[in-house]
Amino acid sequence: MASVEKVSVALTTKQISSLRNAVEAGEYASTSEIVREALRDWEFKREARLEEINRLRQAWEEGIASGPSRKTDLEKLREEGRRRLAAIKAAL
Repeated sequence: MASVEKVSVALTTKQISSLRNAVEAGEYASTSEIVREALRDWEFKREARLEEINRLRQAWEEGIASGPSRKTDLEKLREEGRRRLAAIKAAL
């Protein structure tokens, strides 16, 4: 098992009450168990957020590396989209 280090955190009265109520209701064995679960959730969300940031950075860099943008006729683009959509609907 990993080494354990005791830390102190400041919580509001409402947060403390919520922790104690969950333990008293039998949802958790201890307040420490609740805090560990909260940290696992935080770590999971943090990792997902970091992965998304990296994905966006990569997409940004690929976009920059693809060269300068060029003018596009939006009406022609819409028309092409409508043609493709009509072809898909016709195939169904």
